[in-house]
Amino acid sequence: MNLTLRIPSRWRFAARFTAAVGLAAAVTVTGLPAIETAQAAGPPVTAKLKPGSGKRCDTRNGLPPAARTPANSGFPDNLTGTIYKDNALPKNFEFDLPGQAYDGLRAPTAAEKTKALSQVPGDLDKNVDAWKKIANASGKPADRAMEIYARYLANKESLSFKDWFDKRYIRNQINNHKGSGFERQLVTDYKLIGPDWLCEVTVELFDANGEKVGERRYDAYNKRTKEFNEFKSNSKLTAKQLAKDRVVARSMPDHTFRFTGAKKFTTGQVNHINALERDVREMRNGKTGQVRGNQRFYNPVPKTTPIRGYSDHQRWFAPACQTGGTQVMAAGANTCGTRGPANQRALSSGKTLEEAKRFQADARRLDTRGTLPRGGPGGVDFTTLELRYVGGLEKGKGMTYSMRADQMPDPDNTPGFGGAAKMQLASDSLFTWLALTPEKFWVNLNPDQPDKIMDNKFASTDAGRILLDADLDMKHDFAAAINPEKFAGAKRFWDTQPREDGIPCFPDVRLWIEPEVAKVREENGGIYILDTPLKVSTEWMDMDWSAPGAHQCTWTDAEKRFSETNLRQNVMPEVVKRVNNDPKYADLRRVYTSRVAAEYIRQQDAKKPTDFHDIINSNDVKAWPLRAPNDKWTKQGTYDRYMKSAREGVEWFKLEYDGKTFNQGVGGVDFSKQPKRNITRTQFRVQNRDLDNTTTNSRKSDDASYRDTDTLYLGAGPGGGGSDEDPGGDPTPTPTPTPSDTGKPNDPPSTPAPDPSTPGGGDDKPTPPATKDPDGHLAGTGSDTPVGLIAGIAAALAAVGSTLTWWMRRRKAAHE
Repeated sequence: MNLTLRIPSRWRFAARFTAAVGLAAAVTVTGLPAIETAQAAGPPVTAKLKPGSGKRCDTRNGLPPAARTPANSGFPDNLTGTIYKDNALPKNFEFDLPGQAYDGLRAPTAAEKTKALSQVPGDLDKNVDAWKKIANASGKPADRAMEIYARYLANKESLSFKDWFDKRYIRNQINNHKGSGFERQLVTDYKLIGPDWLCEVTVELFDANGEKVGERRYDAYNKRTKEFNEFKSNSKLTAKQLAKDRVVARSMPDHTFRFTGAKKFTTGQVNHINALERDVREMRNGKTGQVRGNQRFYNPVPKTTPIRGYSDHQRWFAPACQTGGTQVMAAGANTCGTRGPANQRALSSGKTLEEAKRFQADARRLDTRGTLPRGGPGGVDFTTLELRYVGGLEKGKGMTYSMRADQMPDPDNTPGFGGAAKMQLASDSLFTWLALTPEKFWVNLNPDQPDKIMDNKFASTDAGRILLDADLDMKHDFAAAINPEKFAGAKRFWDTQPREDGIPCFPDVRLWIEPEVAKVREENGGIYILDTPLKVSTEWMDMDWSAPGAHQCTWTDAEKRFSETNLRQNVMPEVVKRVNNDPKYADLRRVYTSRVAAEYIRQQDAKKPTDFHDIINSNDVKAWPLRAPNDKWTKQGTYDRYMKSAREGVEWFKLEYDGKTFNQGVGGVDFSKQPKRNITRTQFRVQNRDLDNTTTNSRKSDDASYRDTDTLYLGAGPGGGGSDEDPGGDPTPTPTPTPSDTGKPNDPPSTPAPDPSTPGGGDDKPTPPATKDPDGHLAGTGSDTPVGLIAGIAAALAAVGSTLTWWMRRRKAAHE
């Protein structure tokens, strides 16, 4: 049978192809893009192996030459589908990244520019070469810094120094070394050794006139099985490479293809592999198994040794440097500053969506070898970033930490951004919770108390701002949740409420957001923060203020209790869902996880002083002020918005009972207590398999996912001593035995807040000592007599409140 083979239209080539030299070196040694285009008459239609290309994989990767290829050499196959998924726990592979040690360099001064250009004046390229020789010979960081400046000054793109350093200089090193490290690991793990296996094999592409128009380089090639292999540390295949694979498949019908990724193949990547398999199968009369994928989880670990005076150290979560500016660069003291993938990913993200899109497109253009972390620079959803591990609290060691975040679902079109601001917020909140004594953690939107909105010091911080604004947001959401036109539960509520004069009565209740019991695991000097749910509590409360035209009901005690229960069952689930999931409460959830971590640090410091000791209960929050764009925020501004809502209403709806229209509203936030439960070792191992290793790896790798999920962990820690220091302990430690979970919150509380009868004002006056918690534990979820934010019925949205609960006796376990 004669078959006419053609390239599918979706993979048509441009008339001019990028030359192999340009593809292999998209960034030159000076960091300049250098795409070279071959002058050719048409697109490629044939392909053949380049004579002499490739080198034995074993010797190329530093292994002794094997006399023969083992029988178990190569990758496994999935006999029921295209993709083989290895379920083994992630492994690390290392690669050299020495340039990262100079990420603390600032843009060169005039004097530094003059010196950097001094070796070969007038010839930028030769000048770079001269400084490289000097730095290689001396080994001095100062000479290497001059080489870096010389490279920057030879750049023709007019980039800022920081952008050039991150997106050209470091990206070039990663392109050169990360793929090689991944290749080396695969050669070792899958025994790609012996005479059959060649690495870095090139296939040449020719047009219809026999003119060479391009090349396709494969990471490995088996001469006996005639299998081409592509290795992708980020598991991302490019359309250009796949288009070339179709030409190779047509010209070399006895050759097969395999793609191996270090991360989970996305649905799109699986579709690419399946599409290529279908096309090649059609070319080969239905023969299957021509294209396969292999998924095996690996974490890339760059090897960088920080250099004091040249390496960047951030103030984030660093107790020894919580004064001065927002950044401690090369000049920081030896005990000051943190380094790690969390910091690097946050700093390299765009500040705005527009900037993130530019960074994303630029990175994709230069990522010729698939060495970007999953999703590229925009792959992290920083709106979900939360502190999830704290450890290494020994005196003089600072703190190690790990952040959890989701991946962006479509980073190419909608990349993540704003990482630095979210890291700053999580860090600032941690220190705010530590510095202020717990009786200051209250906010109060109450028409009866306009002079008692919140503590002045708390109001000077972003943590305080977020609590007060979340209070108002929750009131608005409650107004929506009680609208019978929107929710069936609200309709049930109004249908069953007691009535007076034919109008359903709304109970005078207070509602406030407070923590549910957090689920944690304390182990080996650290705490894993596993689950941090929030709840919205409600309780009856009579109040004086009411909006003009408010309908007042006379209540019996039985009607009050019924109305509370009716509200909790039919309306509050929607509000609770929003508080725990809606993006507008993301900052509230972020500062709460920092609250959990701060409570743990308080407890550890009480046992043995840590580097946080002088910060705890200092009531000095000058180092963590309101930051831009919220630096002009005031508590009065939020209170005024609240009163405007109370007078004018936000959510209007019409009830069918008497044809009358009126609105309701409630709200509040209480973080004065932080109940938590330390789950058992067995629960931790079963429910959070490999989380300890993932957390440890997150402080080394910028692409450490939790197993096969779309959840990323990004860590960092004290910056001195080397890139792979691990103050948090061995990755597979033997845990210290802990008591079984009793079902009660555990651990003693931090300094108790004042008695509810003495709500704090907006001043800094000392508060009388509080009654001690009789059980000696953290307060449980809810309280017996909370002084939470209140809500009352009103013709307009009466989103009202009272002072937050501070310290209450923990509920009995039977009530939790």
